[in-house]
Amino acid sequence: MSRAAPKCDVFSAIAEPRRREIIGMLSGGQSHAVGEIVAALGISQPSVSKHLGVLRSAGIVSVNKQGQHRLYRLNPKELRPVYDWVAEFERFWGRQANRIKQRAERRAKTSAPK
Repeated sequence: MSRAAPKCDVFSAIAEPRRREIIGMLSGGQSHAVGEIVAALGISQPSVSKHLGVLRSAGIVSVNKQGQHRLYRLNPKELRPVYDWVAEFERFWGRQANRIKQRAERRAKTSAPK
């Protein structure tokens, strides 16, 4: 009895740096063949195929067969859970950025020539 690959969640899928590189390459909106990804990232074809399989299992990429080629495309809406989770922490970054800006402005005022 053959088993289907288990569905991978988006957070597990993007945890691997090479997968994030592939997502970055596909983020331009165009479809890319495996060979193009291999050439652009300089990693082996089996490795790229494995990573694409994980991304596909999570729904982050889709594949379209054209002749002998399989073209992969990013499904950006599938990354929404990551965006939503990270958005919860934006307020911390905003506060930190404001503090840095205020500190820099104070230093600029005190060190300005009179």
